[in-house]
Amino acid sequence: MCASRGIRVTGFAAVLAVAVAAPAVAQEDFYKGKTITIVTSTGPGGVYDLVARLTARHIGKYLAGAPNVVVVNMPGAGNMLAANYMYEVAPKDGTSIAVFNNAVPLNQVLDGRGVRFDASKFNWLGSTGGRNEAVFAFRTAGVLTLEELRVKELVVGSTGPGSSIAIYPTVMNNMLGAKFRIVNGYKSSTEVFLAMERGEINARSGSLASISAGFQKWLDEQRLVFFAQVGSRRDKDIPDVPLLTELARNDDERRVLALISAPAELGQPYLAPPGVPSARVQHLREGLAKSLRDAEFVSDAKRAQVDLDPISGDEIAKIVHDVVHAPEHVVAAARNALK
Repeated sequence: MCASRGIRVTGFAAVLAVAVAAPAVAQEDFYKGKTITIVTSTGPGGVYDLVARLTARHIGKYLAGAPNVVVVNMPGAGNMLAANYMYEVAPKDGTSIAVFNNAVPLNQVLDGRGVRFDASKFNWLGSTGGRNEAVFAFRTAGVLTLEELRVKELVVGSTGPGSSIAIYPTVMNNMLGAKFRIVNGYKSSTEVFLAMERGEINARSGSLASISAGFQKWLDEQRLVFFAQVGSRRDKDIPDVPLLTELARNDDERRVLALISAPAELGQPYLAPPGVPSARVQHLREGLAKSLRDAEFVSDAKRAQVDLDPISGDEIAKIVHDVVHAPEHVVAAARNALK
């Protein structure tokens, strides 16, 4: 009887080994000789584009079959063009993934114009890690404090209403009495930076990572004044700048500003479309996680002045779920803040 049991266990172990190995073999059979496209919802030159190209350089070696990986920029409509493409059109076989502006889930809830997706149904793969957003201007604009900003107007450039570039200045106008005049229509985050450098605008909203990655000289030369930062805790590089939530006058405002601040926790989030087989999603998650810990990736990111603090796909999915399913009274108040 013991011998018989031993035979059954050995047989089960063999079957189990085949079952465990099967998904990896299947993934290798699928990806071998194929190309994975990383779609970024921003134009060339910005931090999202930079991180996407770093990822494309390294992730292939952590995916079975070592597929080729390319990056396609798809800016437009405040990041909605790429989001709608990934939800409705992109191949649902694991050959198309994307990195989006982190305000996309929030825009679904608060604005909805042009939205043809449900962010909670994307397959979230992971992220490079959160880095606070900030609202800032050149010192030469002559507005140095929030109190002064309530009196004197600053011109902010934006890619569209759905972008965090527009969301945070709008909220500061409506809830905190700031006087930002928002100019939409720029094609990419980089164009907004260049417009600021040319003097077309004198303020903007954006991630601290995007400043350090492309315009570190502004920080080195202390050319910027920061009015607020957006995140769950103050960034180590601007510890004296208040969080948006810290500027709230009561608990109701604080809950609204906490919802609006949630995207900063997402960093540069990666996703696959709905409908990708679950085993392939898991394979992509694992490949992304390994590439973000890769010594060469870390070294490349450091040279590009990009901070890495990776977040898992499960963590990203939870943040997105909490944003998309926020209490209706908080959502309603937040919508009013964006009018």
